[in-house]
Amino acid sequence: MKLRTALSLGLGGAALALLLVEPSLAQTPAPEAAAAATPAAPIPNKGDTAWMLISSALVLMMSVPGLALFYGGLVRTKNMLSVLTQVFAIVAIAGLLWVFFGYSLAFTNGGGINDFVGGFSKVFLKGVDPNSTVATFSNGVVIPEYVYICFQMTFAMITPALIVGSFAERMKFSALVVFVILWVTLIYFPMAHMVWYWGGPDVVAGAAKALAAATDDASKASAQAALDAVNKDAGFLFQKGALDFAGGTVVHINAGIAGFVGCLMLGKRIGYGRDLLAPHSLTMTMIGASLLWVGWFGFNAGSNLESNGTAALAMLNTFVATCGAAVAWLFAEWALKGKPSLLGMVSGAIAGLVAVTPASGFAGPMGSIVLGLVAGVVCFIMCSTVKNALGYDDSLDVFGVHCVGGILGALATGILVDPKLGGVGIPDYTTKPGELVVGAYDMMSQVIVQAEAVGLTLLWSGIGSAILYKLVDLTIGLRVTQEEEREGLDIADHGERAYNY
Repeated sequence: MKLRTALSLGLGGAALALLLVEPSLAQTPAPEAAAAATPAAPIPNKGDTAWMLISSALVLMMSVPGLALFYGGLVRTKNMLSVLTQVFAIVAIAGLLWVFFGYSLAFTNGGGINDFVGGFSKVFLKGVDPNSTVATFSNGVVIPEYVYICFQMTFAMITPALIVGSFAERMKFSALVVFVILWVTLIYFPMAHMVWYWGGPDVVAGAAKALAAATDDASKASAQAALDAVNKDAGFLFQKGALDFAGGTVVHINAGIAGFVGCLMLGKRIGYGRDLLAPHSLTMTMIGASLLWVGWFGFNAGSNLESNGTAALAMLNTFVATCGAAVAWLFAEWALKGKPSLLGMVSGAIAGLVAVTPASGFAGPMGSIVLGLVAGVVCFIMCSTVKNALGYDDSLDVFGVHCVGGILGALATGILVDPKLGGVGIPDYTTKPGELVVGAYDMMSQVIVQAEAVGLTLLWSGIGSAILYKLVDLTIGLRVTQEEEREGLDIADHGERAYNY
């Protein structure tokens, strides 16, 4: 009996001591009370995280090997290896610049110049760890920041790589490296900030809820000022309401106009318009185009940042717009030139992918098909009739496909987002704070905003790229010598050949 009493006292004392050491064990608050006391931060969903990891890998595949093979097959045998090297080098250089300072310039607050570029608060990924998260487009949904960094890095990799197609077979490798470093720093990172930087839906909802809860004039004025500050903490084009789901302005128009300026400043290839400068391997080009199409599902559907119905919509649009554009180019060429070509069909597919990029998460499937059909015909005319009439040597039709297709897609997004045409409507996070609803929409106003975004991109990248080309030309020179161009850049720049047989 004494032993039992002593044991009971001992266990009771131990329990009391345990409660003193860890008071939280003394009581279990009701779930509602605990949530009210300490609101839980959103936790990334494993499905969303997995989808974004896959999307990042898919977009990397677009550059290497997709774009490298697509471009490489279109040049002559003596320049195949040079194109592969250029694309691969750009991908690697852009990746390093992105984690050094590019992510910070694109996706942080830039203080007094925040409309146009971010700051340096996250240089070398300072403050980012495996527990860091970033917002998506749904209230209360986040993904790991490292995943977002990886995903956006692949966009920074492929965009400058697109440019090389305009002046393929004639630019110095050393000049290209210097130009790319300058271009991604001064053109791409600010452009990404202007279009895609914002605080996220939860920040907007929090400020909107505070405004709705305000009762007197003073508190309403203060809450309104806070909401205005939240809306102001965004890139210039985002504030204006420009819609670009996956990179029509940031990637395609941006790179397309930079390439066009480059091909004009470097001049035509030796023998252009006189000699046969035919692609050396359309087999490689078809393989590259196919890899680009597959990777583009990560590019467009991944830009939703979540694995949900909108991602599925973007994926479906990426299917059907591409089919429409490939068929449109094929039959347009067949009708006008007498024969349907593989090169025309795969070029049409790329044109459709480019055009649907800004609209992929906003348009409906039928609207995307129409967009693809129009893009296929328009880009075919630009790459044949208009190019021949003007006589510029855009080697691999970067301007005719990416810039023109991007412009068409960006403008069409302002139309196809209309719910009456099957679109999803303009996102609104303030009318019902904490929910995403469809906001007010006026087609003409939205198209004007889209046109302003196109115009700013053309000016920013066009003028900025011209300055950078000239700077590089004055220092180290842009173009290889005539002897090196005739020999081929594989040997002249790299001392090796793509084929040794």
